[in-house]
Amino acid sequence: MRQYSVLVVDDSAFMRRAISHMLEEDPQFYVIGIARNGVEAVEKVQRLKPDLVTMDVEMPKMNGLKALEQIMQTSPVSVVMLSSRTGEGAKETLHALELGAVDFFLKENLIRDQSGVDHTNEFLQRLKGIVEAKLPRVAVSSVHPQRKHVRKMNRQNTDLIFIGCSTGGPSALQTILPCFPADLPIPIVVAQHMPPGFTKPLAERFNSLCQLNVKEAENGQVVQEGTIYIAPSGYQTRFDKKNDGTVIFKVDNDVGVEALYKPSIDITLKSAAPIFTDRLLSVILTGMGVDGMQGCGLVKKYHGNVFVEAEDSCIVYGMPKAVLEAGYADGQYVLSQMYQEIMSFI
Repeated sequence: MRQYSVLVVDDSAFMRRAISHMLEEDPQFYVIGIARNGVEAVEKVQRLKPDLVTMDVEMPKMNGLKALEQIMQTSPVSVVMLSSRTGEGAKETLHALELGAVDFFLKENLIRDQSGVDHTNEFLQRLKGIVEAKLPRVAVSSVHPQRKHVRKMNRQNTDLIFIGCSTGGPSALQTILPCFPADLPIPIVVAQHMPPGFTKPLAERFNSLCQLNVKEAENGQVVQEGTIYIAPSGYQTRFDKKNDGTVIFKVDNDVGVEALYKPSIDITLKSAAPIFTDRLLSVILTGMGVDGMQGCGLVKKYHGNVFVEAEDSCIVYGMPKAVLEAGYADGQYVLSQMYQEIMSFI
């Protein structure tokens, strides 16, 4: 059994002890060192060469974002940010993901949970999924997607592009979404696994980067072409077709349906497949677990099409692998090719 070394970075002695204790409860992890600020973090990553870094954001001397940027430039390693749920915390977390962090975890869930849910196992499993994968890609913020010239488009054989992703998703989305042309006559719906409060800042961030309008999906909202919709975290997003043929979103906190994720890729796809049938393209990007596999099975039942991200570019090759191994994928492409493959298909 391989052991993985972790550098714990936090200015709080309490948090350093708490995180170290959680890690050392699992025999596959050991704490190779601690750092109290970003300056120490950069130096210890270079000297200790850990397999993984847990990184706080607010620290003296050098904050976590600046440390992350330096680490990704000098000694790239998998970095998981420990974030707060506040609006400012969400924006900082999204910036960290752009800089090259592979995932984030809410700090409050590591300290306590009022519902009594123990998040320790989830935290450890996500860390394992990351360290067992490859090193992170170059920071997305240093890669500016080219806004490729595309001829004036006419509607072809697709009425909806759906994109589902989890761990590593925000940076993968930033490689694809800004490339879509302003005259795209097709709606795009994105389901990205995130805690409540994070998808609205994500939509706002992409709205500033993309040629298409980007917004968080709302209950009762008509699905319109030329718009990218982000399924809101903390809720399930479904499609509903009205008698006049109009398709709207149904967004609710459905407590009657058991689902590990909100939004659930499976739940959204299962509502999309019967409506869009063979005019649905489902794209499953990097992510841990198997969410999306059942939904893609239904997409295929209704003669839709499924693309998955190839292992070589995934942060975690979980969700795409599950879809591929189930026999539902019509194509598997590395991230750098995905946009062009989508455009060639539609």
